Parts: sequence; structure tokens; C-alpha cells
Amino acid sequence: MTLAARTADLLGQFHETAPRIHCITNSVAQNFTANALLAVDARPSMTLDPAELPEFVGSADALLVNLGTLDVERRTAIGVALEAAERNGTPWVLDPVMVDRSGGRRAGAIELLDRGPAVLRGNASELACLAECDEANAAAELARRARCVVWQTGAEDIVTDGAETVRLSHGHPLMTRVTAMGCAAAALCAAFRAVEADSLTAASATALSFGIAGEIAGETARGPGSFSPHFLDALAGLNGPQLTQRSPAT
Repeated sequence: MTLAARTADLLGQFHETAPRIHCITNSVAQNFTANALLAVDARPSMTLDPAELPEFVGSADALLVNLGTLDVERRTAIGVALEAAERNGTPWVLDPVMVDRSGGRRAGAIELLDRGPAVLRGNASELACLAECDEANAAAELARRARCVVWQTGAEDIVTDGAETVRLSHGHPLMTRVTAMGCAAAALCAAFRAVEADSLTAASATALSFGIAGEIAGETARGPGSFSPHFLDALAGLNGPQLTQRSPAT
């Protein structure tokens, strides 16, 4: 089965099962992230209350840990959420936002990598900072070191488990001019991981669907202001023929 066909199947599973995704994420990104999940019929929750988190994460199908606005409240919430995820065997995605800008944030992200995320999603500079190597080799190095799938986002998406690598080149330039795109991509990856046990497939399907939704949105958007709603519409309407037509080789 091609990646395009498998991605279409997984999108269909969202509509059938409506997986619950708990998101600890950037305060700037919460609204758009929630809307991106709702667009594919996933059900987001975002509480940071330590008293509620064990139940919310315990009843979720996957967890997102995003380091975007890493304040005291979120640092506490991450610890509580991961304890609940570990107790329940809940898969989780780590998004190490701007670890290349803060030594403390980088140290915290490295500690989180030791706790077994299913997928690590970051851009080239973030991953290179974590791996302490050049950008060309960072994704594979981190995948081997952390024993997880790494999804490096950019003009070319690279998804690797250290042995097998998937490369995809989809998307639109306006995606870099709208806040929360990367954060929403990581949340969508958690949703795919909730319905697909193979993390390499889950991350690759996310990269494909997110990129193609961006392409479709970019064809009608007039600029960054109109791109966001067009993107959500494209994501909600994404189907197998669109995926196959735009990515026949996968």
C-alpha cells in the first residue's frame, strides 16, 4: 500500500473513532491547534491543571508535549502529564520549540527524550541543537540515540527511525508566515499516532497530509490572513484522490 493510500485510510479512521488528543502546547498556538484537530474529527483537550491532567491524559489516545511557551505552569503540567502517559501507555509527541534559543530549554528537552516519545518533531536548527551535529545528520542521529521516530520539517520533510527514511516535498510558502503551523503539525502527528501504531507511518502520513493541505490552501489564499481558514478547510476535506494525485510516487 502506498503512503497516500495509507494516509487516506487513517484519515477515515479519524472520522470513525474521533481520537482524543491532549495538548500541552504553546499559548499562541492553542486555538489554531484545536481547530486543526477538529478539522480531521479528532477531539482536543488542553487543560494544564495538575489536578485534572491525570484523568485527561488517562482518557486520551495520544499526548502532545510542546515547549513553545515554557512557563512554570507548563513545566509542572508536562511532568504530571508524562507520569499519566507512562502509567497508561499513552503515546506522545515531543515538539522542542526553540531549544536552539535557550540552554535551559535544550537541557529540559534532552531529559524528555529519555522518557520515550513516539515521535520528535522539529525544524533543522532545533534538531541540530539537540543532536550537537550538523543539520544534515541530526534527524538520523537523534532517532538512533533516542530510539524514536524523528520528523524534521522544512521545505523537504524528513521522517526517519534511524534506519528507514521517508522524504516528502509538499507544502506552500505561506505556511511559514502563519503562526502555529508547526505546533498544529505536531498535534496532528499525535492524532495519527493514536490510530497508527507504527510511528514512522504515523509521522509520514502527517507530513504528507499537512503538506498537501497547505498546497491546496495556497492555491486560493490571497495571503497569510486568508491562508489559515483555507488551510483548515483543505485539511477537513482531504481525501484519497487528492493525496494520490499530488503524491503518486508515495
